[in-house]
Amino acid sequence: MLSKIEVTGNKDTRSGFGDGILEAARKNPNIIALTADLLGSMKLNGFIKEFPERFVQCGIAEANMIGIAAGLTIGGKIPYTTTFANFSTGRVYDQIRQSVAYSGKNVKICASHAGLTLGEDGATHQILEDIGLMKMLPGMTVIVPADYNQTKAATKAIADYEGPVYLRFGRPVWPIFTKEEDFVIGKAQQLSEGTDVTIFACGHLVWKAIEAGKILEEKGISVEVINIHTIKPLDTEAVLTSIKKTKCAVTAEEHNIIGGLGDSIAQVAAKHFPIPIEYVGTNDTFGESGKPTELLTKYGLDTPDIVAAAEKVMARK
Repeated sequence: MLSKIEVTGNKDTRSGFGDGILEAARKNPNIIALTADLLGSMKLNGFIKEFPERFVQCGIAEANMIGIAAGLTIGGKIPYTTTFANFSTGRVYDQIRQSVAYSGKNVKICASHAGLTLGEDGATHQILEDIGLMKMLPGMTVIVPADYNQTKAATKAIADYEGPVYLRFGRPVWPIFTKEEDFVIGKAQQLSEGTDVTIFACGHLVWKAIEAGKILEEKGISVEVINIHTIKPLDTEAVLTSIKKTKCAVTAEEHNIIGGLGDSIAQVAAKHFPIPIEYVGTNDTFGESGKPTELLTKYGLDTPDIVAAAEKVMARK
């Protein structure tokens, strides 16, 4: 099945957000876009040109942006806040907790430039803890799409999804391999079926998992690759169905292995069907300045690392 996955183009996931919010806004007049002085980076130019009266430039005042967004929901608006993932979460965690999550406000927190692939901007901007921060908030939905098409689909889908959402995407140009119509909030996307090992991945590392799966298949290993684009609520049924078949798993994420996708998978396994698990992600560390692909390699988040993790976990069965 992995050999049949076709790359239909290459584009950054943040452009999927920009195109998605424009399409969503054409259908829903209540959608409002807010940004913290990053309209270009967040690909909002098309939205602003078509809907200037529905755009709020908050300046470099992210906490204020979250407060404004929470207030807008009281009047029935659907605010999409936009800035880098670091400033969308770590900088404004108190405001999100108190003004959005606690009262279940219908705010869509849209965060670009997440993880190591932010690249040259370095450790201060490469947040690797945001999935953990956001999934711990009661009632918060956390979505990490894999490519341009899936980001576009998710951006449109959250407009009709009641409640606070954290949507995480990135900066680099990346292969496009999904179809928009395949995205459903809370439902994992199975990319291949296998019996020897399951690879659960999210975000940019879904493509890396596909590459790793192809290498493993060439070695005669039967691989199940599952795209967990919705970290919360987690598709526990899909997780359990897979691990009961393969009896071991690898998790791959552009995030700290503490608190991210791996922890979510491990929690389900520990409670219902304990198995050996290997984790591909950053290991209790900050990033650094560098080219995105080189950083993935240095920090052990590349295709060979997933292959090695799969071989290691199978030996532990």
